[in-house]
Amino acid sequence: MVQNPVNHYPLHRVIDQVGQVVLGKERQIKMAVACLLARGHLLIEDVPGVGKTTLAHALAATLGLDFQRIQFTSDLLPADILGVSILDRDSSAFKFYSGPIFAQIVLADEVNRATPKTQSALLEAMEEHQVTIEGETRPLPQPFFVVATQNPSYQLGTFPLPESQLDRFLMRIQLGYPDSDAERALLAGAPRRDLISSLTPCITAQQLLILQAQVMQVYTSHALLDYAQALITYTRLSPDYQHGLSPRAGLALVHCARAWSLMDGRNEVLPEDLQAVLPGVVGHRLYPANDYVRLNGVDIAQRLIAEVAIP
Repeated sequence: MVQNPVNHYPLHRVIDQVGQVVLGKERQIKMAVACLLARGHLLIEDVPGVGKTTLAHALAATLGLDFQRIQFTSDLLPADILGVSILDRDSSAFKFYSGPIFAQIVLADEVNRATPKTQSALLEAMEEHQVTIEGETRPLPQPFFVVATQNPSYQLGTFPLPESQLDRFLMRIQLGYPDSDAERALLAGAPRRDLISSLTPCITAQQLLILQAQVMQVYTSHALLDYAQALITYTRLSPDYQHGLSPRAGLALVHCARAWSLMDGRNEVLPEDLQAVLPGVVGHRLYPANDYVRLNGVDIAQRLIAEVAIP
């Protein structure tokens, strides 16, 4: 088991620094960091103007990793993401020019404004950390973290992500409107984008890879796994949902809970850790059986926590 893991690494500085830019959203920032530690990818969904892109930029600046931003639009092509081979006249051979996907942190901004064909260009990269182009498989750098933002699907000009692609995101979070104090600070202070340039990297890529490896060493007891299975089984048997959580969703829940425990400086997952990450893991994977009911991840998680007893 990991002994006092976080005390040796500046994870708290990452959360604090990002919190100086994205005000009043410490929990969402911590969820984003947990997603990264669990080697997953993050989807940020909310209305325009609440700080989705700012959060992604602030994370990249604080982590100090190679960063690329892709603005998704209806005319974006898969080659614009993956790269393309161009004939070199001097050598009479094709030379591959890598696309922005070959970065350690990739911001897919407004991902649901692109067509399904372009959206699918991310699937292999997110699942296998590699891309196959013109018959050749090319590995992506490590660590590799996709942060995608999307506007609500009911807004104009969007192409809803299919369930198969939503499932590639380990977690989905929503920022929501700021509270009164945070909004007053936003209105009175400098533009948040201007503050990003003042952020300094406080963790190295090698430290991050070590932490990601330590996540898998965090102890999960049999009783904790019983609780996780009880939550998963309830969703499969309940008539409230169109379909229950898959085994991949169960793995996502346990991995995120391990990362949450690691950030809190513990070496064992508690039921509270599962409950803390539950909204981010299940919100985009569970759909109410009644199409007229709209629930977010917090609502779904609260129902599950209320209905499923801790063993």
